[in-house]
Amino acid sequence: MSPELISILVLVVVFVIATTRSVNMGALAFAAAFAVGELVADLDADGIFAGFPGDLFVVLVGVTYLFAIARANGTTDWLVHASIRLVRGRVALIPWVMFAITGALTAIGAVSPAAVAIVAPIALSFAARYGISPLLMGAMVVHGAQGGGFSPISIYGTIVNGIVEREHLPGNEVFLFLASLIVNLVIAGVMFVLFGGLKLWAQGAVPLDEAAGSGGAPDKRDTPDDGTGTAPAPSSGTGTATAVATRTEAPDTTRLTPARIATLTALVALVVAVLAFDLDAGLTSITLAVILSAVWPEDSRKAVGQIAWSTVLLICGVLTYVGVLEEIGTIKWAGEGVGGIGVPLLAAVLLCYIGAIVSAFASSVGIMGALIPLAVPFLAQGEIGAVGMVAALAVSATVVDVSPFSTNGALVLAAAPDVDRERFFRQLMIYGGIVVAVVPAVVWLVLVVPGFG
Repeated sequence: MSPELISILVLVVVFVIATTRSVNMGALAFAAAFAVGELVADLDADGIFAGFPGDLFVVLVGVTYLFAIARANGTTDWLVHASIRLVRGRVALIPWVMFAITGALTAIGAVSPAAVAIVAPIALSFAARYGISPLLMGAMVVHGAQGGGFSPISIYGTIVNGIVEREHLPGNEVFLFLASLIVNLVIAGVMFVLFGGLKLWAQGAVPLDEAAGSGGAPDKRDTPDDGTGTAPAPSSGTGTATAVATRTEAPDTTRLTPARIATLTALVALVVAVLAFDLDAGLTSITLAVILSAVWPEDSRKAVGQIAWSTVLLICGVLTYVGVLEEIGTIKWAGEGVGGIGVPLLAAVLLCYIGAIVSAFASSVGIMGALIPLAVPFLAQGEIGAVGMVAALAVSATVVDVSPFSTNGALVLAAAPDVDRERFFRQLMIYGGIVVAVVPAVVWLVLVVPGFG
């Protein structure tokens, strides 16, 4: 068996184990890089670590560190309540508010599951109280997160753009961002129309005091924490004490404190520094986070522990293994195999479907980290436009996160109060299957086919 085929089979095993055994894919990828590098490629430690993405490591740590501070000092809560007040509590606009909030959070650097974990409990509670379809609200939250997920300073955006730059492919950061935003916005619009959004206009507006409180959460919410980072609902045995505590704490989330003003300023400064002055997003965000930590150490004390270390491990491990694949020659071998199909457009749509199907059950970040480099030799032939193909791969691999087998879909399922969970699970599974079946073909038709030739 050739070294190239062995390394591909090991990559498949990594994905299977990560999916079925809940082991971090990055840790598996580091182990695979060591095993394949030493036993198959005869690489030493320096050769294996040559593929370690140090720049992306700094971006992932810095951006999620800054966002953890924003979450710890209540800035994200303030943004949620301010957004609801902005639409004066109208029920029909609340799904779109949740779409916009999660999109904004991921666009400024939140990891997608972190943004969904923050917004989904509030969104699904509104859905339960005001008769909004939980499938509609859950889809709006997830698609909002993915809609903002490819901004130039986002986690997904920096990862994909970093891979594109590292592989010397032509890239367009704005096109990538807009492609994901528009696709998810269109899907959200279709969901809104099909699942009762037009009927919500007759329900009037939510009282603003409810919107500014606990997010309109039902009193009998039974959703546990499930390890998603969302706070567990109060039990019925402590209803009185909890109600008093909620009323005393709720006003705090509606006012701007010096720490929140400084955090909002830091987020704006990050956007300006990256977009206007072309500064490194990772180093800039770490600098801003350190300044906030020095001024408000109590708010920031736990922020380091809330850095998305699992995501850092995942993407660094996968890209290190991809570096080993490049050393072996697997990337070139696989790309020539795809190109050998003889029909470039068919090869392109197959890659989109591979990304979508695998991502529905595994990590979107891991899939993008492995799939785009595998497509490099195929794209180097010049028959398919690289900018459109990278955007199609990125969208295909992330838009399917509504699947209940993915992290975001599971968070939505866990956050929904007062629902038949088996029925809701089936709804998410069917909806996820439709997205997997339809979206890759659509983005291929819109983003890839026009650039052929």
